[in-house]
Formats: sequence, structure tokens, C-alpha cells
Amino acid sequence: MRLPRLSSSTAVTVLLLAQSCLLLFLISRPGQLSRAGNERVHVLVLSSWRSGSSFVGQLFSQHPDVFYLMEPAWHVWTALSRGSAPALHMAVRDLVRSVFLCDMDVFDAYLPWRRNLSDLFQWAVSRALCSPPACSAFSRGAISSEAVCKPLCARRPFGLAQEACRSYSHVVLKEVRFFNLQVLYPLLTDPLLNLRVVHLVRDPRAVLRSREQTAKALARDNGIVLGTNGTWVEADPRLRVVSEVCRSHVRIAEAALSKPPPFLRGRYLLVRFEDLARNPLAEIRRLYSFTGLSLTPQLEAWILNITHGVGPGKRGEAFKTTSRDALNVSQAWRLALPFSKIRRVQALCAGALRLLRYRPVFSEEEQRDLTLDLVLPRGPSSFEWVSSTSAQPRP
Repeated sequence: MRLPRLSSSTAVTVLLLAQSCLLLFLISRPGQLSRAGNERVHVLVLSSWRSGSSFVGQLFSQHPDVFYLMEPAWHVWTALSRGSAPALHMAVRDLVRSVFLCDMDVFDAYLPWRRNLSDLFQWAVSRALCSPPACSAFSRGAISSEAVCKPLCARRPFGLAQEACRSYSHVVLKEVRFFNLQVLYPLLTDPLLNLRVVHLVRDPRAVLRSREQTAKALARDNGIVLGTNGTWVEADPRLRVVSEVCRSHVRIAEAALSKPPPFLRGRYLLVRFEDLARNPLAEIRRLYSFTGLSLTPQLEAWILNITHGVGPGKRGEAFKTTSRDALNVSQAWRLALPFSKIRRVQALCAGALRLLRYRPVFSEEEQRDLTLDLVLPRGPSSFEWVSSTSAQPRP
């Protein structure tokens, strides 16, 4: 059967109509359009050790739209442990950028040639690595469990991490190895990235108490922070690491909140762990709104469970996200530390306490009086430029 011949003008009209149908099809699938148009959202949870960052990481990891990795730069510091934190900033930044772009070949320098998913640091806390296409231990919409994931997914091929990463609309990385904001400026102005920075802080007195409970685990990192040329530092009686952490939080917050560069507008949000502990659902909605996510009923139920447990958690669970009494956790330092240490850390971190709005105590009686609120109100727009992604220009 002979088909009718079409004039050139008719052919052009048909082609334009086909293109319009294709565009409408893509628009009806926003997740695919955003990935095809390089509009994947990248989120860096920027914090320090023992500040509640594992908990915040899980708030992102368990979201069905998120590919999450916990501290991928751990591999840099492990391989280059004779370096100092400033000297390793560039290597850490380059690795973070590659992972944001789902280029997992960057790990060639840090991992064995024959490798599995389990070669990644804390890989099993990532729901995305326990779900298809990386593994089938959990469906993509389920709440994952590290204990269940490990035996089922540990030997899965490493290349599946890259495949999984590319299938999500959000890539979230949690890092504790950046000590100023300026080192991130190349990422914030990179046209291939759509970066949001969540700056998580915690009362330095609570950080000190938590660090003392996990001193051995932090010894190598302490040495890098203090620039000891590879010597591990477990005991830190002069609180030099806590002091440096406080200074870094001040540097980062001041750079973001006091005359920041235009490309940072709408891309920085400061979050206090204590606010999350007191009003988790409201703070998490604020966090999700900033990063373009929404709170699902399943996530809401899970969050209420893990923030309303009994007690502060066991010592062996220090690096795990388990069901605890979040408010109890946030105030445990007030009954555990001697006032002499409190006075010392308040002197070293006076600037951080003032900027982040934590009230100092001036006696042991004030320290132990849990009716005395030491977390001061944030004030209107004191920790952010905007709290929504609705008007966030690209650089």
C-alpha cells in the first residue's frame, strides 16, 4: 500500500508536534526531567564530630528520593593521615564533587581495585545502597536497617553505587572534614552542581561530653585536625580539638551570614541539634523544605519513634541512629561533666556560644538546673537567608 506523500511544510509541522508531545511527556515525569536537565539537587550536611550529624544524615538517607553517603572523605583522611585538615581540603572537595556527580571512579585512589559496596565507609547506613538497583534488601520506599542490609548486600559490585546514585533526584553527603566555607565556593559556583549547604551545629559543651565517650575512635582524626604529621591524639586535656571545632563553626557561620557572596543566597541553612531535639517534626519540615523534599507519613512515624525512645542511648551505640529520648540526649552533658570543664570550654568557645545563641552557665547550680533554658531563641531569619527553594537563583 502506498502512503500519501507529505509536503515539506507538513513534515515540519508533524516534527514540531512530535517534539511538543515529547516535552509534555517529560514534564509529566518531573524526576526524569530534572535529572536529564542536570537539575539534580546536591546537599552537603556540613558538621563536626559528635554533633548529631549521623542522625541528620539518616533523616535524608531514609527519604525515598535521596541517594546518601556518610562521610565519603573518610577515605581521603585515612589514606593521607599525615596531612593536616587545611592541606587535605582540596582532595576532600574534589572527592565530594565527583560523588555529587555520581562519578564513583574517584575512589580508585582510595579503595582496592577489586571492591564491593562494603568497601565504602559506613555503606550500610545508606538506604540507597540497600535498595534497588544496588541491592534488594529493602524496597526504595521502605525504612532500611543497617543490621539487615549488611549480610545481604555487602558483596554487591561496587559499580552499582554509581548506577544507584544516578537514579535519584537528590544526592546528599554528610561531611565533618571542612573547616571553612570558602573552600566550598568552587562547588557553589560550579554550573554542574545545584548545591545546598546544611550547617549543623551543637552546643560545644555537649560535643565535649560526647567526644570524651568516643575518644579512641576519634584519635586519628584529632591528629589531622591538630596537624601532628600522623600521630594519633586520644587525650586532649587542653581541649585543642574542641577549640578548633568552635572556631570553624564561627568561620563558616560568619562567612554565610555576614555579607555573604551573592551565589550563596538561598543555599545555606544553619541548624542547631537542640532545635531538632525539641521540635523534630517542625525542624525536619524546615530542613526538607530548604532542600526540596517533602515529609511522607512513613518518615514522620519513623522520626517520632527514633526521637521518643527511652534514655540517651548506650555507649556502644555512639555512632548509630537508634531510638532515644532526643531531649534527654541534648541535655545529658549538664549532669555528666564537672563544672571546671564547662567553664574551660565556655572560655575557649565564647564566640561560638554567642553567635549560635547558647547561654553560658556561671555556677554548678546553674549547670544542673534543667529548668534553666540554655538554648536561646534563634530570632527571625537569624540563621538563614531564605528557608525555601522557591526562589533560589543559580550562580
